[in-house]
Amino acid sequence: MKKVAVLFARADSVYKTMPGCDVYDIDRDARTWPGGAPVVAHPPCRAWSSLRHMAKPRPDEKALAPWALEQVRRFGGVLEHPRSSLLWQGMPKPGVRDEFGGWLLPIHQHWWGHRAEKPTCLYIAGIGPREIPDMPMSFDMVTHKTVSWAGFRKGMPGWRGEVNKKERERTPPALAEWLVDLARRCAP
Repeated sequence: MKKVAVLFARADSVYKTMPGCDVYDIDRDARTWPGGAPVVAHPPCRAWSSLRHMAKPRPDEKALAPWALEQVRRFGGVLEHPRSSLLWQGMPKPGVRDEFGGWLLPIHQHWWGHRAEKPTCLYIAGIGPREIPDMPMSFDMVTHKTVSWAGFRKGMPGWRGEVNKKERERTPPALAEWLVDLARRCAP
């Protein structure tokens, strides 16, 4: 089984239960990873997100996403970040390869069981669009939001509950398995 490096995982990550995953959480520090395997990267997004004006990232945190992108480009694999992330500015449109051979794939995490829609973009390097594992799609009603807007209250038409911080950050197990399968198929 091809080993996969999972960079920037939560301390309680589902990846730690998956065979063949070399998991780097905050205590293990992904920047200490020596390289040499395909990557699944979940770098912190709060300094890059649409709500960055309300975030309080650590001083070194914004540099982690470009570093993770560099690892995916070098060793193959996938980087996950919110669809609205500033990290995607200047990237080619989804499906179009950049000068490193990488490309963007927009997904919704609720396709893999997240209670919120959670629009996400994946940067994939080392595999083409026709070679990715089969993807589920769901048109089921999404029951929750990642963040509620002021003035939208329970009982109002279209109201949906808000997931807590832990659930907002957690990768659904089915998506984690899919991302690892995808990374294993990637070449450097």
